[in-house]
Amino acid sequence: MARQMIAITQRRFGDPSVLTAVSTDRPEPGLGEILVRVRAAGVNPVDWRTRLDGGLGTLGSPPFVLGWDVAGTVEATGRGTLFEPGDRVMGMPRFPNEAGAYAEFATGPARHFVHVPERLSFIEAAALPLAGLTAWQALTDTAMPLEGQHVLIHGAAGGVGHLAVQIAAARGAKVTATARTAHHERLRALGADEVINCTDTELAAAVAPVDTVIDTIGGACTIQSLQVLGLGGTLVTLPGPPCDAVLQRAGEAGKRLLFMLVEPDRTGLLALSDLVDRGQLMPAVAAVFPLAGAAQAHLLAEAGGQFGKTVLEHPQP
Repeated sequence: MARQMIAITQRRFGDPSVLTAVSTDRPEPGLGEILVRVRAAGVNPVDWRTRLDGGLGTLGSPPFVLGWDVAGTVEATGRGTLFEPGDRVMGMPRFPNEAGAYAEFATGPARHFVHVPERLSFIEAAALPLAGLTAWQALTDTAMPLEGQHVLIHGAAGGVGHLAVQIAAARGAKVTATARTAHHERLRALGADEVINCTDTELAAAVAPVDTVIDTIGGACTIQSLQVLGLGGTLVTLPGPPCDAVLQRAGEAGKRLLFMLVEPDRTGLLALSDLVDRGQLMPAVAAVFPLAGAAQAHLLAEAGGQFGKTVLEHPQP
């Protein structure tokens, strides 16, 4: 097997033009790890924020290879792993440390991966791990329980949001979603009971008290959401930790306000796969670009307004 591969890297922080293709050493799997021939890689907000200014700061200074969503086939295994060469797998390895998904090959702990459900193509599978685990952990681990509750999901057409709608509906919640008007019909088809456009509708006037809020937007949206959150309810904010003043306001009102950062989670991935197998969950792909088109993919994803996820498809020999 060739010891070189193509990867997308950057030498400095900046706009999408800093992303360039290079030939670099192929990684090797360590103990308990697998080497994956990456067939597709999802593009997430943390990707372009890291490209721009370092994001969470876990990758340090460039050069580095972006990307955490991996879907592909097992090429080789270290000792003591769960998989065999040829297995179709998907995962979110090593997050928030470097996983290097924007490359022809990537390694990661075997337990950061699961088999790709038969219903999913590699492109669809690459759209699921990070966004799906974020939605799953926010709803089922952080805000639980869901059955019979009223859940409000902001940014419901986005990568996390459209999956959160499906997960909440599958678990028996009443779902109110916020999104651009153009996406309302599609969100209803995914299980949303109500869909509103916050840009032309006052949230407090349109939404009855809810038990749970999943906030993928942050800022003023968090403040407005506290107004419609019922006593004892939980608001999970995903863009970043809320300031002390907002935390104090929530506590004084008898409401929980929590920040959550997604973690690698084999149990969560298996649960998502089960929902896919049951026909209750399907990731939406907004656009597909070749690996060499990473800069164009970032431009589109950063602009927003699409339904679902942007994915990089890797060329195969």
